[in-house]
Amino acid sequence: MAMVGDDGSAAALAALWNGGAAALQAGRAAEAVAAFEALVAAEPGSATAWMGLAIAHRRLQQPTRSLAALQTALALEPRNPRALLLSADHYAAAGDARAASAFYDAVLKVAEAEGVDDGFGPELDRARRRCAEFAAAYEGHLKDALGAGRLDGPEALRVRRALDLLAGRSRLYLQQPTGFYFPELPNVGYAEREDFPWLAPIEAATDAIRAELLAVLEAEGAFSPYVEPEADRPTFDDRGLMGSPNWTAFHLMKAGEVVAENAARCPATMAALAAAPLCRIPGRTPTVLFSLLQPGAHIPPHHGFTNARFICHLPLIVPDGCAMRVGAETRAWAEGRACVFDDSVEHEAWNRNAEALRVVLIFDVWRPELSEAERGLVVELLQAVDGFGRQPDGG
Repeated sequence: MAMVGDDGSAAALAALWNGGAAALQAGRAAEAVAAFEALVAAEPGSATAWMGLAIAHRRLQQPTRSLAALQTALALEPRNPRALLLSADHYAAAGDARAASAFYDAVLKVAEAEGVDDGFGPELDRARRRCAEFAAAYEGHLKDALGAGRLDGPEALRVRRALDLLAGRSRLYLQQPTGFYFPELPNVGYAEREDFPWLAPIEAATDAIRAELLAVLEAEGAFSPYVEPEADRPTFDDRGLMGSPNWTAFHLMKAGEVVAENAARCPATMAALAAAPLCRIPGRTPTVLFSLLQPGAHIPPHHGFTNARFICHLPLIVPDGCAMRVGAETRAWAEGRACVFDDSVEHEAWNRNAEALRVVLIFDVWRPELSEAERGLVVELLQAVDGFGRQPDGG
């Protein structure tokens, strides 16, 4: 312990430290208190010395004095993981679960942000275990307070999600569109499909749509990479998706325009979508396509362009091992059962089947919360965005 105090000698201070540590190891806690008290008097700015004193007081079953020493140590070094852990242990022993949980959690956060030395590994594992124990006890307490069965029904769905966040079992995912944010829309990941009655006739056409898909799959080269570079934009392939053969698409509509040749091959699909409130923004949406994931493919977490629309999936070919996470919720696709989600919330998808393709029909629709007037203004606004800096003839 390299310290220099007012009494002059680093060697003398080191002797006090070594004496206090040896006394603790030998079970002579009163002797340790005396050594560490002399040490903090000489070096009041040493958090390590105050922690030694705290441990000695705890061995003497003097929790108030031990906590006071720990508080001084943390005032000197608020992010000292050992001082935080000792404080957590103090509150745990005192039966203050909330305070103990807060300090154990702080240990983990400091370790994640700043790292700890190798010797602290076992203590870090203990902090993780205690956090998990307190989280389980906390959740049990909250459920008990609400009463048996109160959270079981569909009317309590949002409360259950709130409880997941409160108990630390889930994390908060917010809308983070990459291009256009429409304020004050409900922050949801998966939408409740029962709110979209127009999905039923689309689902009813699943067999006909799948038949058209299978015919397309027989034609070599019909699918192209889902993510392709744009000639007039910078290209950053930070997820390894650009031009990837693992995630490909067959477009029936693209950037708001019908791909005539492809749409002609899928009349049942186009007819099934006729009643859907497709998000129509000239030059941008709707997009209608068959999305194909190769065996073993993974689409990394990402965000979509805007929260003013929902993305719809109609699963057509779904082998085992396929799922999608939107925000905190992961769902497996079920063939013929559509799902609706906000792709401005972080999402990812995967096909962990080693042999079979996964294919879904994708199309985008307006968020139902937007009025007709708002939709019209959004269209005009985004067309103005697209028109900025361009010559009237498009050159």
